[in-house]
Amino acid sequence: MSLINQFRAGYLIGNWRQILRWGSICALVLVTVSLIGIPVSMDNRKVIDPVLSLGYLFLLWVPIAFSYIATKVLVLEGIKNKKSGIEDLLTGFLTGILGSLGLVFLMLCLENFNLRDPLVNWSPKLLRLLVFQRSIGFGIPVWLAIGGGLGVVGSSLHQLPGSLRRVIAWVTAGIFTISILEDVIDDLFEGFGLEWLADAMYAKKSGLTATSAIVLGVVLVILSLLSKRKFKRKAERSEKIPHLLEERRSLVLFCLVAVLCFVLPWFLGGIVNELLANVGLFLLLALGLNIVVGLAGLLDLGYVAFFAVGGYVTAVLTSPQSPFFAPELHFGISLLGVVVLAAITGLMIGAPVIRMRGDYLAIVTLGFGEIIRLLFLSDWLKPYFGGSQGITNIPAVDLGPLEVRGSDPRSVFYLVLVFCALAIYVSWRLQESRLGRAWMAIREDEKVAEVMGINTVNTKLMAFVVGAVLAAFSGAVLAAKVGSVFPKSFEILVSIIILVVVIVGGMGNIVGVMVGSLVLIGILGGPRQPGLLQEFQQFKLLIYGALLVIMMLKRPEGLVPSARRTRELHQQEYLQDAWLEDEDSEITEGERL
Repeated sequence: MSLINQFRAGYLIGNWRQILRWGSICALVLVTVSLIGIPVSMDNRKVIDPVLSLGYLFLLWVPIAFSYIATKVLVLEGIKNKKSGIEDLLTGFLTGILGSLGLVFLMLCLENFNLRDPLVNWSPKLLRLLVFQRSIGFGIPVWLAIGGGLGVVGSSLHQLPGSLRRVIAWVTAGIFTISILEDVIDDLFEGFGLEWLADAMYAKKSGLTATSAIVLGVVLVILSLLSKRKFKRKAERSEKIPHLLEERRSLVLFCLVAVLCFVLPWFLGGIVNELLANVGLFLLLALGLNIVVGLAGLLDLGYVAFFAVGGYVTAVLTSPQSPFFAPELHFGISLLGVVVLAAITGLMIGAPVIRMRGDYLAIVTLGFGEIIRLLFLSDWLKPYFGGSQGITNIPAVDLGPLEVRGSDPRSVFYLVLVFCALAIYVSWRLQESRLGRAWMAIREDEKVAEVMGINTVNTKLMAFVVGAVLAAFSGAVLAAKVGSVFPKSFEILVSIIILVVVIVGGMGNIVGVMVGSLVLIGILGGPRQPGLLQEFQQFKLLIYGALLVIMMLKRPEGLVPSARRTRELHQQEYLQDAWLEDEDSEITEGERL
């Protein structure tokens, strides 16, 4: 058969439908990323100076990803799969070309039309970036060549051995991570007296130097080869470890982490200590919400109300600027009032909604959260809580020889660390207690739990109360840290972000909540708090939303899920596997007979 006949028959080009589908999505994603403003806003942030900026990187990964998806073959047991060949490379090439046509179309529209009114990022600056500061006649063929080349790269990944793909993933992720975390690494090297190493790694403006990127790539290749299959073997061995020994190892690991949290801040600068303090505050919130949502299964979207109660009670009891009642108590004494009023608030919010479930519960708690924020903001309660002006001049936490002030991030981190340790211990003890098992029974099936003799009303109220107290602690620490409280600090967005932290980390698992807080708050930041990646500040909510969608589709149990939660979400798969195992055992017994 001639080459033309093979082309017509589809042996070299794969499936036209696949190419059109993924190529069109690739073009749409490229245009969307460009019009969102990511390339322009991040063009000054270099990944490898002067070769690659973060703005161009957000455009270059798209053709690779979609050409890889377009040429991915579904592996089915018992069916001989087609081997990757030249036809897959051509499929990837055409997918990349079709995707780059989206940028070509965008460049032509930018050149000839002015849509700045509906599209804010429709600007000549975007056009100059897409044409590489030259003419459109230069930009069009270059992007077509880039799209086709990256499409070939993405499709060729299927033809590489798994070990080589693993090395490429290690090198790419390592170089990107070390380049993006430049501020943190500089801060860490300064604490250990390694400024010379940071100067050698990074360029004066930003990003890794070309030489350091090559050296770092070689080091990562060596590390990848040395660690080959070691993690998998350790994971297989850990599954065979007795339960008692596993608990001892977990205790040792916990002690090591605790010592590291106590010692490491002395070698870190103000930036990282401030970041860790923010992570701790949101971790304290997430641990409380994990009890309400993760253990009891009560979807609470008004959780920020308890956060606000803790902050305002601390402000009223400690600040001399409190409008109506200013006893100027010590922070430690004010915590007693925080606990009492937070528990009362939890009962007041929990009692009316205790019979509701699912979406109705979420909507009502959302309303309660907004009601409390608007009450603090209203003119009616302004003589008591200051209205929109809030309450200021909240004193520092006096600990005798030491004072915890917002201007000293290290001391704030240690204060937050104490509360987080207390919350982790309480959560762990409750999770293993009779009350914790009752919460999980209600989460799985409330009717069955009630039939089994569990008082669902009291159990749910206890979940609201415990979650409210932990959230109020976080609000109290925030008030002492910032020195003031305002209604704007307690918007509904806080509840949503904390819920995302719990879901992404792993509902019902303390370690998962810790990982979720570190990953999301530490890297992206909170609603008003910056994270490690300050370049993504204006796209934070977009990334949160995209990450939540991906997690729900690909890993609904979270990054570090609990075994029980995983079984609940994948119960149908487990039942199917058990059915197949029973069927195989019956066949084996029949063969023996």
